[in-house]
Amino acid sequence: MAPASESTVQCREVSVEVFEQGAGRPVVFLHSGEGLAHCGPFLDGLARSGRVIAPSHPGFGHTALPPAFRHVDDLAYFHLDLLDQLGLEDVVLVGASFGGWIAQEMAIRSTARIGHLVLIDALGVRHSTDETAVEIADLFALHPDEVARRSWVEPQRWQRSATQMSDDELLVAARNRESLSLFAWMPCMVNPRLRRWLHRIDVPTLVLWGEADQIATVDYGRACAAAIPGAVFQLIAGAAHYPGVEQPAAVASEIVRFAGLPACVPASGAVLAGASAQAAF
Repeated sequence: MAPASESTVQCREVSVEVFEQGAGRPVVFLHSGEGLAHCGPFLDGLARSGRVIAPSHPGFGHTALPPAFRHVDDLAYFHLDLLDQLGLEDVVLVGASFGGWIAQEMAIRSTARIGHLVLIDALGVRHSTDETAVEIADLFALHPDEVARRSWVEPQRWQRSATQMSDDELLVAARNRESLSLFAWMPCMVNPRLRRWLHRIDVPTLVLWGEADQIATVDYGRACAAAIPGAVFQLIAGAAHYPGVEQPAAVASEIVRFAGLPACVPASGAVLAGASAQAAF
């Protein structure tokens, strides 16, 4: 397996940090609003079956935020440009939570470079016709302890206080939170127009969902799968909103099987440099 590396790629006006590991068919991972925190074992597992490419969204991690970027569709077009810039073909596009929202926005615009789509507890879609219905927990209004309770099967395992984090980790966590607020504050975590265009997704799609997710429930996940032509829905046991973190081997295995990648071997538990912390928000 090719060793892990972190580099900076210039894509139009954005200098984007990119984590890369493995070789073979490209697997592009779009991270959640938490950034790449805790994703090391999951990405390491995927990298045993393909070439994993995990960019930080503009405004997240150490990637700059262009002044004109204000909406999730800006991120979608940016990542489509990045696929072009890197010359990637037949991509397995994997999006988790907020990254799943971006992945859907990409796929309704163009699947020219996408071969398979995987959505992991993806946000971004309003399914109910009742505009007052709360389908996704308000991550900005709830107390941080309540967000953690809804997000994890074992919250105490994944939360870290500010005193346990380095200055760089605190900076990244603050940037991630600020950028997530910019792109997803109102309406909270959804594009009300997105559902009407999901019929444009014309590649095999797998929707994975943590069975204990209380940020967006299993019913919401099933509605996500039902709205995409031919999508397959699969529950992940022992996980809440971040199955790739809580059950990295199981999630990687489902993706490998679905996309027809070479069988992966057990992950080594590698940790991304500078990406192992979660903000105590």
